[in-house]
Amino acid sequence: MKKLNFYLTALFLTLSVLTTQAYATEKNPATTPKEIPAEVQNMLNRLNEIKEMDKSNLSSSEKKELRTEVKTIKKNLKKSGQGVYLSVGTIIIILLLLILLL
Repeated sequence: MKKLNFYLTALFLTLSVLTTQAYATEKNPATTPKEIPAEVQNMLNRLNEIKEMDKSNLSSSEKKELRTEVKTIKKNLKKSGQGVYLSVGTIIIILLLLILLL
């Protein structure tokens, strides 16, 4: 029972430290916004153009081309973002390793 309490306490402290660090790195939206690079702005403008288009008179191949273009633009926008993203699977693996090692 003492061992279980120790592990739960260690897990709680670890998670509380991680969340504190995550909140510390968030940027305050009240500060002056960072300028958007020209490439990113061009991609966002293209996405808005595609969104506002009347797609009812397009053929299926043209619609498919637009979908692939939207996917590539979104993928490029995600790549241009600055940050470290952890997937749920990665977090589970880290937690399992912590439990096994402790």
